[in-house]
Amino acid sequence: MSLGNIFDIAGSGMTAQSLRLNTTASNIANAETASSSTEGTYRARKPVFAAIQQSMLNPDQQTFGTAAQDGAGAGVRVEGIVESDAELQMRYEPNHPAANEDGYVFYPNVNVVEEMADMMSSSRSFQMNVDVMNTAKSMMQRILTLGQQ
Repeated sequence: MSLGNIFDIAGSGMTAQSLRLNTTASNIANAETASSSTEGTYRARKPVFAAIQQSMLNPDQQTFGTAAQDGAGAGVRVEGIVESDAELQMRYEPNHPAANEDGYVFYPNVNVVEEMADMMSSSRSFQMNVDVMNTAKSMMQRILTLGQQ
C-alpha cells in the first residue's frame, strides 16, 4: 500500500462516519414525534457499511506481495440505510391531538441514550480518521525534506 492510499482510506472512513452522524442526528430529532398509526410513525435508521477491497479500488494496478493480495481492506463504503424493526412505543394519551380512536399515540423506536452513544462513537471515529490524514501528511512532508540536508 502506498502512502497516498492512506488518504483514500481515511477519506472513505470520514464519509461513512459523517453519514452515520447525520443518521443519528435524524433519529434524535424524530425521537418524540407522535403519530396516530404505526404506518406513519418514524422508525430509527442505521447505516450499513462494507469494506472496500484493495483490488476493487485499483483494478488495473498489478501488485505482487502486498496487502492487496491478502484481501486487506482499502476503505469503507455505505451499502445503504436500514430501518429498525424494533417495536414502536405505544402510549395511552387520549387528550393528545395525534391519538387514535382508542386514545393511543405511537412514538418512534428510538432509544435516545443509545443514539447519543452512537453519536459519540461516530464523532470519535471521524476524528481518528482526521488524525490518520494529518499523520500521513506529516510523514510525506518529512520525506520531502530528507534530501535537503
